[in-house]
Order: sequence, then C-alpha cells, then structure tokens
Amino acid sequence: MLLEDERIDDLQRNGYHIIQKKKGFCFGMDAVLLSGFASVRRGERALDLGTGTGIIPILLEAKTEGEHFTGLEIQEEVAGMAGRSVRLNHLEDRVEIVKGDIREASRIFGRASFDVVTSNPPYMTGFRGLKNPDLPKAIARHEILCTLEDVVRETELLLKPGGRFYLVHRPERLAEILSVLNGHHLEPKRMKLVHPFVDREANMVLVEAVRGGKPMMKVEAPVIVFREPGVYSEEITTVYGY
Repeated sequence: MLLEDERIDDLQRNGYHIIQKKKGFCFGMDAVLLSGFASVRRGERALDLGTGTGIIPILLEAKTEGEHFTGLEIQEEVAGMAGRSVRLNHLEDRVEIVKGDIREASRIFGRASFDVVTSNPPYMTGFRGLKNPDLPKAIARHEILCTLEDVVRETELLLKPGGRFYLVHRPERLAEILSVLNGHHLEPKRMKLVHPFVDREANMVLVEAVRGGKPMMKVEAPVIVFREPGVYSEEITTVYGY
C-alpha cells in the first residue's frame, strides 16, 4: 500500500487518511478551501479535474451528500497513489480515480454526465526550463499539460444544463477567469476572496459558475485564513475543517 518515498497523513475528517509523497507535491489550503466552498447535493455526481492526490473527491465525499465522486489525473504514478488512498479509506463504492487528460475529459466521460465539476488547476503560465525530477510538482503548478481555457472548455461539455463549476485560482487572473467562463456559457454566480491575514491582500479566489445560468454574481464575505501567525481563524477550523 505504501511506497518507500510516501507517507500517510490524517485528514482530520471521518477518520480518513491520504497518501502523499514525502518530498513531492502535497495538497494545500486551496484544495481544502475548494472542498468547503463546493456544494454537492444528495444524488449528484461530481468530477474533479486534475485531482492529484485525490484530496478533493475524498473531502467532498466526507463533507457532502453527493452520490459519487470521480477524480481525473493525467500522471500515472500520481493517479495510482490517489487510487490507493481511496482503497485505504474503503471508498471504492463512492470515489473513483481515472487516469486521463483533462483536454479529453468530455470524450472520456461523455457530455453532460456530471452535476458538479471542481478544479484546482495550475495557476502559473509561461514556465520554462523543466528538469524531469521536478515534473509532478511543475505540472501541478504551471500550465504545462493544460490551460485554464482547456479546463473551462471541458467543464462546459461535462456539466448537465444548470450544473455547477467550482474553481480555486489566483486573484491576479480573475479578469481572465470571468472572461473565459462567460465565453463557455458558464455564468459566475458566487465569488469569495481568500486572505492569509485580515490586513493582507487576497492570494486566492473561489468562484462558482452555473452552466447556462442567468447573469448575477454574489461576492461573499472574504475568508481570513490565519487569526495570527500559526493560528487558523475560527472559520477555517469550523467551516472548512482544517
């Protein structure tokens, strides 16, 4: 179950654990925030694009009443590790990890096959000079294998009419995010900025968009991650369960 360069971390939720690399890419606050921001209702099916360790499907299974959760991951080794985390938590009937390319997601799963799509995609563009040992981490952080446009295009095709898309990204790309969403008939409906401290600029943004939704977006109260250095805010510990 566990390879030499891996460890098991406690998710502090439903007794679940996750397998991660000791020195490789690990899930962060953005994944936890997205799993708290997203809503998957009773009977709904959800897909996470670029699932990495599988953290978002596993947390959504723990936090929501959705019927089934799928994670799509292009890197074979990473997808295999996520699949072992699913089995570690005995979630095989509720969570599935599929190896595949985001750019082909609608072909893999079929059009209009999900009620909810989530994604914590690569944030950065213009990456150059890649060394092979850094590949998994670089793929997670930089638009090497897919772009924001790829994620949104496939999401439009994957969602049922009225289906919801939940995204976590960087505020400096917000204008681009809203433009790309609108260009693919995904109407932004909710937005929440995330600040590390109350007196710091936002470093993340959470967006909900609805396929074919009517224009009108609600900007919700921001999330403040830390009350003081090293101490999470009450919202993080209660609502997001970190």
